[in-house]
Amino acid sequence: MKLNHNLYLYSSLAKLSLLKKSYTAKIMSVAFLGTHVPLLTLLFCFVTSNSYSWEMTIRVLLIALLATLIGTAATLYALHYLLAPVIVTSAALQDYFHTKKLPELPTEYADEAGTLMADTSQTLHKLDELIHQISNYDNLTGLPNRDLFSDRLYQNVSQLQNQQQMVAVLLLGIDDFTGISHGLEHEKANLLLRAVAQRLTNSIGQTDILAHLSQDEFAIAHTEMLSFESVIKLSQLLLSTISKPFFIEGQQIHITASIGITINHLGDRNYVDQLLQQAHIALYQAKQQGRSQHRFYSPEINARLQERLTVENELRGALERGEMVVYYQPLIDLRSRQITAVEALVRWQHPTRGLISPAKFIPIAEDNGLIISIGEWVLRTACEQNRTWQLAGMAPIRMSVNLSARQFEKPNLVEIVKQILQETELSALYLELEVTESFLMGDVQRSITTLKQLRELGLWLALDDFGTGYSSLNYLNRFPVNMLKIDQSFVQNVTSNSDSAAVTDAIIALAKSLQLKITAEGVETQEQLEYLEQRGCHEGQGYYFGIPAPAEKITELLKLNSQQLEHLVA
Repeated sequence: MKLNHNLYLYSSLAKLSLLKKSYTAKIMSVAFLGTHVPLLTLLFCFVTSNSYSWEMTIRVLLIALLATLIGTAATLYALHYLLAPVIVTSAALQDYFHTKKLPELPTEYADEAGTLMADTSQTLHKLDELIHQISNYDNLTGLPNRDLFSDRLYQNVSQLQNQQQMVAVLLLGIDDFTGISHGLEHEKANLLLRAVAQRLTNSIGQTDILAHLSQDEFAIAHTEMLSFESVIKLSQLLLSTISKPFFIEGQQIHITASIGITINHLGDRNYVDQLLQQAHIALYQAKQQGRSQHRFYSPEINARLQERLTVENELRGALERGEMVVYYQPLIDLRSRQITAVEALVRWQHPTRGLISPAKFIPIAEDNGLIISIGEWVLRTACEQNRTWQLAGMAPIRMSVNLSARQFEKPNLVEIVKQILQETELSALYLELEVTESFLMGDVQRSITTLKQLRELGLWLALDDFGTGYSSLNYLNRFPVNMLKIDQSFVQNVTSNSDSAAVTDAIIALAKSLQLKITAEGVETQEQLEYLEQRGCHEGQGYYFGIPAPAEKITELLKLNSQQLEHLVA
């Protein structure tokens, strides 16, 4: 860095070891030399001149020396105090940086030193305000952050006369804000959050405390809680307020929010964090129930979430540890009673918990993304198993494998399926992929494109859980699937509930009109089987025919199935 030419003298003196650490010593040294140059000159003149007697020379020199020393002392004393503005300013800066204590520097002087003190004082006050703003307020919305929220809540409650008064903490989270923000420009998403903050500010009471904790979460402390009903009314007001349309730069945006609520006494300052944690748990439960919901915290919910957290932690690495296994459930032709396909179903063989139900870990894997690697492993394992059965001389059957929403969203899904078929040497004719209607509706055109690409590989496509989603004839006609699978919730009540029977009949009629094959899930009784057979359903799947089982047990069934087919042909 180029040195300012005004600092050359200062820089030169700073190189001297005796003067390096003291600015005052530098000033005093220069002053001392400056005042003694005349004395040294006088001494030289008197010593070299013969005009005066030695007595006169010594007397003059002594007087000059004494006067110089007095003048030097007075000069150094004055300089020391004239340097005080610089020294005091430096000390104030160091004190602020170490202790955050604001200085009390004078501001009434007009010269350079006075301006230095005044400007330093003003700058430090502004800096302190800025640090306070950054440390305690959210930069986007201008609302208090988590730390300031905790401090204000604790101070507010500590000043209450009734120390046993209950406090309600509400945590509001915008539903699916990640998806919403992906559809908006970054600046529009920020403007939306500011608009939400403004609406919340206008909706709460004067004594309530509002804070912005994270991108899509706001906390409200309701300290003057008169009753539980007042908390419910406040929650309903906030949800209603958020659900009204926002107009951001000419664009109308609709959003909803969910609220988690906890009500408790406030202990020490750290207890605020516990209240927020409880509100987070309640918010999670509210979002699990759907959109625009509010839920209260309960220890039971906390226990379930702790269990979920444990399962999630143990699920990570389960595939690498070889704890995942694939079970297979047969699909039966309702006319010939022969096995025409098997569905691959993943199971978790935990080393201490035993066999864990997929209903317990699949939703967790969906949420954290592990379902992608698990799903790909299941697909590969199932294809390998089907090829193994074929090489062992079994009658060829379809292998049905479920695709998760996350797998279906992967841009390279078709390439992955094609690669697995090539590596396992399984003909695409003997692979069936099951997709659910709900995730196909997310991006209909993209779904249609992906399904067509999969069909071009030569494999089968089945629409799973049909009847529980949109069930739109318009979309069904556009989805290039081979088969509809009637959801088990209808099949199980088909002989006892007229509504379930009507839905089942309608699905079968619809599939026939579109020339699609029909599989009924959840067949458990002879009556259900006969009903479905009479209606023209092609295949059945359920405990009536066999429960999901390891490959070894299914192998025995397939051997028997092959023998029966050979007998029929003969």
